[in-house]
Amino acid sequence: MTSKKCECQGACSAPDFSELAPVLAKYAKVPGSLITILQKTQEIYGYLSMDAIQYLSEQTGIKPAKIYGVATFYTQFRLKPIGKYLIMLCKGTACHVNGADMIEDAISDELGIKDGETTEDGLFTLNNVACLGCCSLSPVVMINGETYGKLTKDSVRSILKDIKKNDKA
Repeated sequence: MTSKKCECQGACSAPDFSELAPVLAKYAKVPGSLITILQKTQEIYGYLSMDAIQYLSEQTGIKPAKIYGVATFYTQFRLKPIGKYLIMLCKGTACHVNGADMIEDAISDELGIKDGETTEDGLFTLNNVACLGCCSLSPVVMINGETYGKLTKDSVRSILKDIKKNDKA
């Protein structure tokens, strides 16, 4: 199958999915590999755009609705870009009991975003998650893979301010 041609005749910047070539060469014809293809696509582009879903459909023969259905069913997949710093706030039982809602309020107040949103400057995205597996550190957030535990409203605000300050340095 070939990719559909852009209707703007070069006036727009059509998405470049050339980085998917090795992924599709390996998995496009392998039954049951859609999740792997979606994971690799998200690794490359940061999220699954509707253009990417359409392209994957054209290349694999899987209907866009099925791809979209899989992408929206699993929480690991994102359909919009995320900030430079992904804040995963644990909402598991231990974190909930130890103040996760208070931590979420502090993050929301400090950054002006709620769960699932990204700051206007594209720096932070907040995602509530079911459990980070760090119950002894509750309440806890993970920011780009780094874990911060035993949080208070003040400590999480300080962490966010430090990240902002060091990002501009």
